[in-house]
Amino acid sequence: MYQVGDKVVHPMHGAGIIDSIVQRKVAGQTQDYYLLKLSAGSMMVMIPTGSTEEIGVRPVVTVDQAEDILSAMEHLEVDMTQNWNRRYRENMVRLKSGDLLEVARVIKGLMARESQRGLSNGERKMLHMAKQILISELVLAQSLPYETVEASVDSVLRQ
Repeated sequence: MYQVGDKVVHPMHGAGIIDSIVQRKVAGQTQDYYLLKLSAGSMMVMIPTGSTEEIGVRPVVTVDQAEDILSAMEHLEVDMTQNWNRRYRENMVRLKSGDLLEVARVIKGLMARESQRGLSNGERKMLHMAKQILISELVLAQSLPYETVEASVDSVLRQ
């Protein structure tokens, strides 16, 4: 069970800080929810306290882990299928895994594809979402400004 003030990651929304724990009645059932204030923007996400493991909510990586991830990203191999539908599904599975290296693999692959052929609207949105997920966690882990982390991620992934 997480506490107010804990830094956690939602696999599809990114990292944030638990703002409060509230009770809400949804679909006729009253249950407890974490109110997660995301670090990117001012969005709040309600997460049922009993479903965090199932959803894939986890603590934010440590500073050392964040540095290891940044250095490992440079050497990531990406192999994207040519079939748009299959590539999209494979990338969604990677994003939902919550693994930052898999998220970075999605970003690197989509950035490479964008420079070669351009991206569809769906893949452009996915690239933006993947960057938000990765950067939001690194911001909280390293206690650095968003712009600083974004610049370092972009420089690493363009290599």
